[in-house]
Amino acid sequence: MRRVRSIAGDSVNLLLYRELGRCDDAAEEALWRLNPGLAEWGPVLPAGVWVVLPEVELKPVATPSVSAWD
Repeated sequence: MRRVRSIAGDSVNLLLYRELGRCDDAAEEALWRLNPGLAEWGPVLPAGVWVVLPEVELKPVATPSVSAWD
């Protein structure tokens, strides 16, 4: 697991996208589980907050498309 510091104005999604290249639900859920006290900072993180990044695949798993005619 890798630790990074937040930049002023970071949200969890922005931090995930900048560091991992993805910010889908699976990556966000893994991040919240690793950082249970992170929500106390609010929706926008101040500069210098240490965040543990989850070890996830770089590309999210593609979900099959759904068609109304199938």
